[in-house]
Amino acid sequence: MPLKPTWSVHELLSSYPSPKLPAETLDKLYKLSALVPPKEGTPEHSKVTKELEEMIRLVEAVKLVDTDGVVVSGRGEEEDMDRKYYGNPEDVRKDGYGQELLKHAARTAGDFYVVEADRTRRMPTS
Repeated sequence: MPLKPTWSVHELLSSYPSPKLPAETLDKLYKLSALVPPKEGTPEHSKVTKELEEMIRLVEAVKLVDTDGVVVSGRGEEEDMDRKYYGNPEDVRKDGYGQELLKHAARTAGDFYVVEADRTRRMPTS
């Protein structure tokens, strides 16, 4: 057994090119998340940009892994035991099971609850 690690994630990732995240993309991600983006040029903006660029680098590195010939083991793992007893939640049941609570909702749209959100997006003050 080795006394020191034989490889590191940081070393592995350093061999991949570092992506550049445009400020417009960061603003768009914040707006899609209904969050107020940090002002460009601030330390917080730089920190978030750097962290997202590192995540993008990791995702791109994972996408490059050759998975040809890799066999995924079958279902039945412990985390899927609830499916054995309660069924697959994606399966549509014809007997109306799971629809009882919708009858008590004040508003619905098809098979979904409708919730009115009294949430407005706050813009930063200058």
